[in-house]
Amino acid sequence: MFQGNYIVQEYVSNFVGFTSRLAVAVVVAASLVGCAGFKNHPDAPVVAAVPDYNYIVGPGDTLNIIVWRNPELSQVVPVRPDGQVSTPLVDGLMAQGKTSVQIARDVEKELAKYVRDPVVTVIVTGFVGPYSEQIRVVGEAAKPQFLPYKQKMTVLDVLIAAGGLTDFADGNKATLIRTAEGNKRYNVRLNDLIKRGDIDANVDVLPGDILIIPQGWF
Repeated sequence: MFQGNYIVQEYVSNFVGFTSRLAVAVVVAASLVGCAGFKNHPDAPVVAAVPDYNYIVGPGDTLNIIVWRNPELSQVVPVRPDGQVSTPLVDGLMAQGKTSVQIARDVEKELAKYVRDPVVTVIVTGFVGPYSEQIRVVGEAAKPQFLPYKQKMTVLDVLIAAGGLTDFADGNKATLIRTAEGNKRYNVRLNDLIKRGDIDANVDVLPGDILIIPQGWF
């Protein structure tokens, strides 16, 4: 009986030791995989602003169309989901994907059929922008959302708009996908930026960037 108990105890001890070593191995492997994924992408360039950027109009924007000397033709209109706008004498004008100056010239061309030498100014008063220009933040942000791009916009601006990180975020393993560069992936250090105040971790974003914030291992 004593010999049998000793054998059972030894078997249990060996099994517990094996499972403990296996658990450690799994954790180490997961850490290595995480680190490998983390190092697969280069750091995002700090400066990436577009110096000659012009805002592109998209569905949901609001346009103030002013026709000089013709107040009855001037209106504030929304850009419809199909990207078009309608004003007096102008119906179904495509606005999506154009600048305010381009839209003004298009309106002038249409109005010239009815009004002599029209002079039009278009002012964008509500900003959404086309999907291709929007900044998207997903994952462990407090408020995942899309944002209209603004000149010299940075990752810090995006995080402020998104309400910061959740308690489960692994900010230093966040990925910035740059659609303007064929979906090239960059590493961004969000924890260093907002928790340690490392301003070198604040990088510019470009139109169409996607910020993915993963959940950390705890």
